[in-house]
Amino acid sequence: MADGKEITGFIDDIDRKKGLIEEITIIDMNKKKIKLKPEEVKHMYIAPSGFDKFSAGNNLLHDATKWDDDKSAHAEHIKSGYVFFETTEVMVKKKKLTLLLQLLNPGFANKIKVYFDPYAGETASLGFGGIKIVGGDAKSYYFKKGDKVAFRMEKKNYDEEIGNLYSDCPTLKKEFEKKMSWGNVEKHVFYYSEKCD
Repeated sequence: MADGKEITGFIDDIDRKKGLIEEITIIDMNKKKIKLKPEEVKHMYIAPSGFDKFSAGNNLLHDATKWDDDKSAHAEHIKSGYVFFETTEVMVKKKKLTLLLQLLNPGFANKIKVYFDPYAGETASLGFGGIKIVGGDAKSYYFKKGDKVAFRMEKKNYDEEIGNLYSDCPTLKKEFEKKMSWGNVEKHVFYYSEKCD
């Protein structure tokens, strides 16, 4: 919690408005119902089974083999399949908001954090029997470089923003010479985190 407390329990309900979390209802270990506003939560871990719809379709996942501190509680939760959310400042149009968002790269988020965009559309996908085979990539994410306010990165603007995001790492452009497209965004962020100073 923002006040330093820790709560363990089961999610009873998550109220959302236009995709954004507005309130979380938890049943704690004493069977007490607790209602939380996003601004009260510093970060949280949610078992994926209780949040399948929110996290479905994400390809930008962590690499659990790349942890600095393999024994940390954070690493253990992520390796166990928990989804990580944290509160961060985000520019939405021209307004700065504090939102509780899913961090998509918790295993390599030391330089650039990438958050799920609840408003993101998806590219066309091909499926069979309810199982997605190809496509379906999100068309936008929220990016946060260092301590800056997170901003919405759209697929259509990625080519223009590459210079701003990775300008301090010339080896990245050389490494991905012909693969600097949106389809490789997770590889770019991973490389930047691991190889760039």
